[in-house]
Amino acid sequence: MKKKNEKLITERLVLKAYDECDKDSMVELLCNDKIKKTFMIPDFENMEQAESCFYKLMEFSTADNRFEYGIYLDGVLIGFLNDCGINDTKIEVGYVISPAYQGNGYASEALRAVIEELFRMGYEHIMAGFFEENIASRRVMEKCGMHPLELKEDVKYQGIVHRCLYYGIDKK
Repeated sequence: MKKKNEKLITERLVLKAYDECDKDSMVELLCNDKIKKTFMIPDFENMEQAESCFYKLMEFSTADNRFEYGIYLDGVLIGFLNDCGINDTKIEVGYVISPAYQGNGYASEALRAVIEELFRMGYEHIMAGFFEENIASRRVMEKCGMHPLELKEDVKYQGIVHRCLYYGIDKK
């Protein structure tokens, strides 16, 4: 497997490792109630736990064995994209865009760049899951050429059972 590029540059975005100065923006994303409805993030008991999570993600963003990028627009952290599981030539990814920036195509733009990067690195199959009610996430995956997979599961999150559907794309 090839190493991930330090930086991915799209038409409007830069995907890269986090910096210390991103802590407050990332903690805001990790604690955002709207994001937590569709992206599985633990409930933090205090700010120190959220900051500790940021530092772990920052470490992942520079690690060779993890796939983690901050998504930046004009130098501002507006989201992130990371691995949710890696198995040889298969990888599952998840992504978040701040609600203030949703609806502008940033998730699709970032995911397209990441799919291209993962194929360049040697992955053969990329997949992502979403809660059935999260139509916007499904549309992002479809725009990026991903197709429904047979895999479906019920996931209990925040006291609610969600139907999780999966989409995937294979290297041609």
